[in-house]
Amino acid sequence: MTLKSALQDAKETTLAAVSGLLGKLTYLASLRRSEGRYKHWGMELVHGPESAERALKAVHAEIAAGVLRAPLQSLVEDLDESSRSSGVAARPYVEQMRAGFLELIPGERPESPAASHLNSVLLALSYLEKNRGRATRSIS
Repeated sequence: MTLKSALQDAKETTLAAVSGLLGKLTYLASLRRSEGRYKHWGMELVHGPESAERALKAVHAEIAAGVLRAPLQSLVEDLDESSRSSGVAARPYVEQMRAGFLELIPGERPESPAASHLNSVLLALSYLEKNRGRATRSIS
């Protein structure tokens, strides 16, 4: 039997069950406790608390970077996928993300460039979602 590293386990098992890039970011943020440490009992049981912590922190940074690099159009589509799989409509989903913005930032200061960029991305998604019904669709 081949054992996975904590990082492989986080990517290939834990996050594989979560739909969408924004869904993964939201999920990872939910694993952080008030002191900033990550808590995932299954990974801690298998890999130990320190290895699980390092892996989840690394994956959180990777997913956040992926969100920041993604084109806005793909994030709009991702928002639909992530919200649908969570059972929440897209508009409240992105508003929940904005409300919990500080938890979404993996170890960054709230005034860092990455945090500012993420805040801008969430704001843009929120505005796009609010105005989605007003947009006219092309009939061609």
